[in-house]
Amino acid sequence: FEEMLGKGAMKTVYKAIDEVLGMEVAWNQVKLNEVLRSPEDLQRLYSEVHLLSTLNHDSIIRFHSSWIDVHRKTFNFITEMFTSGSLREYRKKYKRVDIRAIKNWARQILQGLVYLHAHDPPVIHRDLKCDNIFVNGHLGQVKIGDLGLAAILRGSKSAHSVIGTPEFMAPELYEEDYNQLVDVYSFGMCVLEMLTSEYPYSECANPAQIYKKVTSGKLPGAFYQIQDLDAQRFIGKCLVNASNRLSAEQLLLDPFLAKDEATRLGSPKLFLNQSEIEKLHLNDNPPRTDMTITGKLNPEDDTIFLKVQIADTEGSTRNIYFPFDIVEDTPLDVATEMVKELEITDWDPLEIAEMIDGEISALVPQWKKSDLPRHQAHNTYNYQEDDDDGCHHPFYSFSSCSSSQMSVLMSHGCDWLRGKILVYILFVNPYMFVALMFRFSFLD
Repeated sequence: FEEMLGKGAMKTVYKAIDEVLGMEVAWNQVKLNEVLRSPEDLQRLYSEVHLLSTLNHDSIIRFHSSWIDVHRKTFNFITEMFTSGSLREYRKKYKRVDIRAIKNWARQILQGLVYLHAHDPPVIHRDLKCDNIFVNGHLGQVKIGDLGLAAILRGSKSAHSVIGTPEFMAPELYEEDYNQLVDVYSFGMCVLEMLTSEYPYSECANPAQIYKKVTSGKLPGAFYQIQDLDAQRFIGKCLVNASNRLSAEQLLLDPFLAKDEATRLGSPKLFLNQSEIEKLHLNDNPPRTDMTITGKLNPEDDTIFLKVQIADTEGSTRNIYFPFDIVEDTPLDVATEMVKELEITDWDPLEIAEMIDGEISALVPQWKKSDLPRHQAHNTYNYQEDDDDGCHHPFYSFSSCSSSQMSVLMSHGCDWLRGKILVYILFVNPYMFVALMFRFSFLD
């Protein structure tokens, strides 16, 4: 291992590779001489490792193995690696995130909490915050980690120690008598930070001021910055007194988190399976491709034609053309489809979305994403193939398409795709448009 991913009070995390699977992992290393100074820290460390080894859920960080290096006096344990760091870092890096992405993250976090709280015995995280939630940006996947402060309720319905991060601590935590609902409160603060990119109670100068506000029932200033009333109500349900607070399982059923009907019916699987993830990680830090996006406006129908030029490290270049409807499409929708259909593995969808957004804003200065209707379902961060209908996607490179491939493409009955392709061809090559219209008359 060479690259440090993070350093905390107890451990240092490095980026490493599993040489058998060819997969990147997180190497957590603790110097025993530092931990042995505090029996409490040692107990917390072993508790985290033991707990991780017993958990198995898609929304909880996956544990692989652990050992003690006697010569170096270190305790080591291996977990899965998260390419995009913590959710807080990710949110600070990408300022413009669609609320549907935030809902997707929230669902995953709640699913992890439901699993922890239903565990036998039940597990309370007690320090849930965006710093302890980790992201695989190219998958839209978040997982709960850093379970070092977790409490296991053995034969008791409540825990009895004050521990956690003040900005995310429920009022009852200070009373030293609480249950799993403290994680729901912390989850609400996480959603607040996801929506505003602001740490809860950032208006307070010290923990004492935070304590005073929390115990008196005053909400963070960031809560009142939320423009979406449904989102504000949802967070409010998490931050009420424990006696009125819903469980993680109940919150998962809240209408705010309901997926769009079009997304449920038409979108492919959200995540890759394990074997596909391993294939993505076979190359350790491959060189990044070069990508540029330029656009041209067709003022007659509010359509922008975007040109994506992708140059790999070997010098070959692909030019892909596609239309962008400024009324119907969003940069993140289009970027997500690009990542999927063009098999782009070294660019994050949010990075591509920012490039598209910048190009569109330059062409149409008055264009504002938040002011326009959006009817398309949002298929978040997905590479999974979906060829059930035999229909290719409009991100199609004509420079690499043979006449026989074009015949197959046009004969699959993909009426929507034909329309997209014909609009493009009419725009850039009227002669090809006439020829293909003639061919369609025979295919149909």
